[in-house]
Amino acid sequence: MTTNYQNTLITVAEDAPTDHAVVPDLSKQSVASQQYQMITDAPYVYTSDDVIFARVAERDGIAETDRATAKEQYFSIGRACLRTSPLAKQYGWGIHHDEEGKIALVAMESDAYAALMADDAVKKYRAMRRSRS
Repeated sequence: MTTNYQNTLITVAEDAPTDHAVVPDLSKQSVASQQYQMITDAPYVYTSDDVIFARVAERDGIAETDRATAKEQYFSIGRACLRTSPLAKQYGWGIHHDEEGKIALVAMESDAYAALMADDAVKKYRAMRRSRS
């Protein structure tokens, strides 16, 4: 199983508390800050699986030499995709997956986000809501 999409935009959650993209506090080792740094340091280099598993590997102290096997095991069952990422749910970032499944962040107020939203060839999935109501 995989969390990767191709030619897809994960749009900002409808109940996001912002009307523009906000950089998470990078001084804290949060999910948002780690995902933000990894993706913005290398746009269209990593897949969703890469970003999600990097957090797991770091948290669980998985050695670099064991990561390929551990990643395969981790994704052998269904896992939450980046629709659950705080970047899209809370911080105002769309997550664009290109044709190869590589990802980049797109600020919700940007021309690039508007262009992706208007492009019928790009699938859109809204990030999960922050609350159930």
